[in-house]
Amino acid sequence: MTEAEQEQAPDLSALEQEGEIAADYVEGLLDIADIDGDIDMDVEGDRAMVSVVGLKSTELVGPAGEVLEALQELTRLAVHRQTGERSRLMLDVAGYRERRRAELTKLGTEIADQVRERGESKALEPMTPFERKIVHDAVAAAGLRSESEGEEPQRYVVVLPA
Repeated sequence: MTEAEQEQAPDLSALEQEGEIAADYVEGLLDIADIDGDIDMDVEGDRAMVSVVGLKSTELVGPAGEVLEALQELTRLAVHRQTGERSRLMLDVAGYRERRRAELTKLGTEIADQVRERGESKALEPMTPFERKIVHDAVAAAGLRSESEGEEPQRYVVVLPA
């Protein structure tokens, strides 16, 4: 591995530590709320992943994932408080993000096909950064370009013809 690759490679032990801190924090929240759920930790690429599994309700996800987004930000803040480092941790509850990833990948592919057929740009609804990245990746995999426009929280993806 070259020196440049070592600098860009994620620090696995630091990501595992983030995951452990986040898991402890989320577990504490579940205890306070008297919600039963198991915690899974993983490292995916350059981010720690913490998942709450075994839940039967969606109260920790909320409408359009709003509660989940808030919990993720609180968890990131808890990690930052202990490590002093900004966290890119991803929190999932009851498989919501995985289902959403599949939906958005399908949407990105379908919109790319429409744009290719019609030759006209298409703007999508506002999305979170996580959602926009998935759509951008799907559009790129379909061979087209996309870009984000607007200001948070109303930032959205525009798919461009070739």
